[in-house]
Amino acid sequence: MAHGKTSFVCLPCRASYKQAHPGLGHHDRICPRCAEPLIHVGSAFAAPPRRDTAAWRVLSLLLHAGVRFHKGCCDGPGYRPRTLSEVRARMAYARTTGEPFAKALVRYELPA
Repeated sequence: MAHGKTSFVCLPCRASYKQAHPGLGHHDRICPRCAEPLIHVGSAFAAPPRRDTAAWRVLSLLLHAGVRFHKGCCDGPGYRPRTLSEVRARMAYARTTGEPFAKALVRYELPA
């Protein structure tokens, strides 16, 4: 069975591209605009509008923490924060509890 396309992003250009799955022999992807390496984000990714700098900043924080947007067998990628305040709250929780940032960022709700 052939793999479908998956999403890659260029953070400096704030651009998203659908390309063949990386398991098909295509390894290093570069941005057609700036020639920087693209980041594989997964097939369940929906890019924010290019003008929405706050959303791209949140996306950058998520990607640098190791969070990606891969589909599960029956559902989407799960919860992902959309605002800087949600990211800040989860980062503060991770610092106080010692939980890894990537795990804290994908928590739907923070414990009281």
